[in-house]
Amino acid sequence: MVDVSSKAVTARSATAECKVRFPAVVAAQLRASGLRGSKGGIVETAVIAGTMAAKRTHELIPFCHALPLDGVRIAIDWHGERELRIECSARTTARTGVEMEALTGATVAALTVYDMSKALSHAIVLGPARLLGKRGGKRDFGGEG
Repeated sequence: MVDVSSKAVTARSATAECKVRFPAVVAAQLRASGLRGSKGGIVETAVIAGTMAAKRTHELIPFCHALPLDGVRIAIDWHGERELRIECSARTTARTGVEMEALTGATVAALTVYDMSKALSHAIVLGPARLLGKRGGKRDFGGEG
């Protein structure tokens, strides 16, 4: 684990996304059902799972610091006819950034969408997952964080 004790405590934020692409017939079924599957509300469940994952990133990724998250926001919406776009933003006031928390939240939310939709098809594709932006620390990256 990297020693961050000499770093300043600053406000930090990061935003990541992950996409979920469905076969056309599955996308049509999900749209018709209001994104509800046999297990329940897909979006609601994915938001909860992504938020829980962001909070537990340090338990999933071996060298991540445990961070006190000030906020996690997950937005899920259609991006074109066959694709859901999941965006996760995380904020903290700490000595290290929250890029991994944002990426973990977005990807676990995508995995949850897959899990809740796989009864319709196993041809669902996840990704790409990517960091959209970060603020705070030594340097900023990309757009909003």
